Amino acid sequence: MSISLAFSVAPFGLEPLDDFTLTPLPDSDGLFTLVGTGTTASGVVSPRLYLLDAAVHLPAYAPSLSDAQAASIGLTAPEEAMLLVVATPGTSGTTVNLLAPVVVNARTGVGAQFILEDQDLPLRAELVRA
Repeated sequence: MSISLAFSVAPFGLEPLDDFTLTPLPDSDGLFTLVGTGTTASGVVSPRLYLLDAAVHLPAYAPSLSDAQAASIGLTAPEEAMLLVVATPGTSGTTVNLLAPVVVNARTGVGAQFILEDQDLPLRAELVRA
C-alpha cells in the first residue's frame, strides 16, 4: 500500500518537489521507494530514493530532533514519528545516510529530511546485515 506524503521542505537535491509517494517494496521488510511527483530543478522527472525503516534495520539508531524540527512536521509525540534513512546501493555494498534522516509524521503524512546538528553521525554509514 502506497502512502502520499507532503514534505514541508523539499528533500535535499529534489527541490522544488514537495509531493511524494512512499511505497514498500514487495518481499522486503522495511524497504521503501520514495518517488517525487514532478521534475526537480536539475531536470530529473519523478526522482526516486530508496529508504529504510530505521526501526527495522537500525534499531539502535536514535537521533534527536530539535523542537523546531518536530514542530515543522506537526509531531506531538515520539511515537508519531516514522524514522527513515536514505539508502544508496553500490558495487561494494549499501550505505545509509544517518546525518540527514527522513522523518514522517505517521498521523498526518507530513514529512521532512532533517540535517541533525551537533550529533556525530555519518553521512555514509555502511549497512551491515545482522
